[in-house]
Amino acid sequence: MEPGAFEIEMQHGHANGKSIGAKTWDESKKMWEIAAPAILTTAVQFSIGFVTITFVGHLGEVELAAVSVVQNVLEGFVFGIMLGMGSALETLCGQAVGAAQYEMLGVYLQRSFVITTVTALLLLPLYIFLSPILNLLRQDKEISELAGKYALWVIPQLFAYALNSPVQKFLQAQSRIWVMTTVSNRGFGISCSFELDTCAQLAYVVSGCFRESWTGFSLLAFKSLVGFVKSSLSSALMQCLELWYYTIGILKVGWLRNPEKAVDAISICMNLELWTLMIMLGFNAAISVRVSNELGANHPKAAKFSVPVAVVTSTLFGVIFTIGILATRSFFPKLFSNNLEVIKETSKLGYLLAATIFLNSIQPVLHGNLY
Repeated sequence: MEPGAFEIEMQHGHANGKSIGAKTWDESKKMWEIAAPAILTTAVQFSIGFVTITFVGHLGEVELAAVSVVQNVLEGFVFGIMLGMGSALETLCGQAVGAAQYEMLGVYLQRSFVITTVTALLLLPLYIFLSPILNLLRQDKEISELAGKYALWVIPQLFAYALNSPVQKFLQAQSRIWVMTTVSNRGFGISCSFELDTCAQLAYVVSGCFRESWTGFSLLAFKSLVGFVKSSLSSALMQCLELWYYTIGILKVGWLRNPEKAVDAISICMNLELWTLMIMLGFNAAISVRVSNELGANHPKAAKFSVPVAVVTSTLFGVIFTIGILATRSFFPKLFSNNLEVIKETSKLGYLLAATIFLNSIQPVLHGNLY
C-alpha cells in the first residue's frame, strides 16, 4: 500500500533532521507567502462589485435584481471561462520557475494573452444582446431590460479580465504578488477601477523588473497554440463547473413567483459566499503554484505534502465562516436591503449558505492541485 503524504514527509523529515511539525510549519509559511497576497488582491477587486450591490440594494428591488443578474449570471459566466483559460498558464509558469527556465515565462504569458483576448471577442455578443438572451430564458422583462442596459457599461471589464488573469498567474508563479496586491489597492483607492488595476499590473510586468522572465514581445507566442488551447480548455472546464452553478441558480430563481424578491435574496447569499470564496481561491492559487514549483524542481514528495497542508488550513477557515453565518443569519441581510420580505427570505437561506460555504472551503483547493 502506498504511504500517504504525511507518512512520506515523516520519513523524509527524519532523514533531514526535521520533525513533521517543523516540515508542516515550513510548508505553511511558503503557502501563505502566495495565498495571503492572492486573497487580498482578489478581495480588493471583488470589492468593486460588492460595494455596487450594497448601494444598489437600497435603490429598489428591480435595480438590485438587474445588477445581480449582470454580476452573477453574465460576469460569473465570463469570469469562469476567463479564469479557466488562464489557469493553464499557472501550471506552465510554475513548472518553468521550478526548472529555472525563466525565459519561457514571458512567452507563456503572451501566448495566454492571445487565447484570452480571442475568447473575450467571442464572448462580446453576450454583453451586447443580454436583454434578448434573458427574455429567451424566460426571465422577468423589466429586470432583463435594465440588466441589458447595465451590461453595456461593463464591457471594458470583459477585456480587463482577458489581460488580468494571465498577468496574475505570471506574478504568482514567481511569488511576486505582494507588489500585485499593492497595485490593486492603489487602483481601488484612486477610482475603484478594475481596468486601471489591470493596466497598472501590465505596466509593472513590462517595466524592467522581470529581466529574466520578460524579454519583450516574441513571435514564439504564436507557436504551439493548439496544445496551449487544449490545456487551457481542460482547466476552463474545471473552473466553469465550479463557478457556473451561481449562474444557473440565479436563472432558475428568476422563474419563480415574485422574481425580484427571489433574485434579491439569492444574490445577497451568493455575494457573501463569493466573499468567502476569495479566501479559498487564494489557497487554490497557492497549492497550484507550490505543486508546480516542486514538480518543476523534481521534488515530488514536497509537492505531495503541500496538498494536505493547504486542505486542512482552508477547511479551518470554512468552519469559522460557517459558524459566523449561522450566528448572524438574522442580521447580515439588513446590510443589503431595507425590504422586510427580502430580509426574511434571505435569513431562511442562512443554513443552506453555511453548508455551501463549508463545502467550498475544500473543493477549490483540491481543484488547484489538479491544474
